[in-house]
Amino acid sequence: MTQTTPPISALPPVLEGRLAVPAIAAPMFLVSGPDLVAETCRGGILGTFPALNARSSDLYGAWIDEISARTAAHAGAAPFGVNLIVHKTNTRLQADLAVTVQKKVPLVITSLGAVREVVEAVHAYGGLVFHDVISRRHAEKAMEAGVDGIIAVCAGAGGHAGTLSPFALIGEIRRVFSGTLVLSGAISTGAHIAAAQVMGADLAYLGSRFIATQESLAPQAFKDMMLTASAADVLYTDAISGVNANFLKPSLIRAGLDPAKLKPHGGLDMANEAKAWRDVWSAGHGVGAITDIPPAAELCARLAREYDAALAAAAARATARRHPRMVATAS
Repeated sequence: MTQTTPPISALPPVLEGRLAVPAIAAPMFLVSGPDLVAETCRGGILGTFPALNARSSDLYGAWIDEISARTAAHAGAAPFGVNLIVHKTNTRLQADLAVTVQKKVPLVITSLGAVREVVEAVHAYGGLVFHDVISRRHAEKAMEAGVDGIIAVCAGAGGHAGTLSPFALIGEIRRVFSGTLVLSGAISTGAHIAAAQVMGADLAYLGSRFIATQESLAPQAFKDMMLTASAADVLYTDAISGVNANFLKPSLIRAGLDPAKLKPHGGLDMANEAKAWRDVWSAGHGVGAITDIPPAAELCARLAREYDAALAAAAARATARRHPRMVATAS
């Protein structure tokens, strides 16, 4: 069987030169709000939030207006995006999509369903659509729907996560998809962002790291728990919301649940989603790298420094490999 050459992709023009770091702050249910998104964008990273974090479609529109105004007032701010749950149980989808189209949101991230009609509605005003997937099969369905980007949600990601290694999933998707490819899963530092690019992704997707920021909507107890947790404290289960996701075991215990005796949920239940995620907190395997709760802008600047340092170190290693005598003489 002939081995095909992976296609080489590029960022969409609307994102070229507009990101200080090639990264997206993921939309986190009950955590991402206008303050976090605006400050993240001002820090040069693409900020996003779930439409359902706003209590109504009207409030959702107001949040978009606020974020648009705050980022427009800051030269060099990154674009922002929203997350739409494309699932039959989301009764707000059509209303929120109408607001999205009216406000011309730059990036829409779709979850739990790739629907061509949604993609076409966003494309009609010039917006981008990225879709999150946990398998090549889901990626191919997203491609059929005409999405601009695919988010590979790999093992260790916070929220609704997959189980595949990023080495496997990125490679499989890149063989068939030439659009923007985003990697999600335990990414917490600028070095991790650089590694995602080396693996073949165009952008990195960070969620848990932004929970522990001053602007996030997470309760203080949740933020504090992030500082003491490690990967061993993360449990992958469908017992909380009906869809497999990673949750912090200490939060399960805090909510009166026994992590060893969870019962199957029985399928996605959007009506009770807010209550489930309010009482039990989600985080990915990268939680062990989180040791502070900085302002979002400070975190963005740190990620940029770490990213630049990682690239410089990689370049030095490449030079040493190609020209060992030159490096030895210089030292």
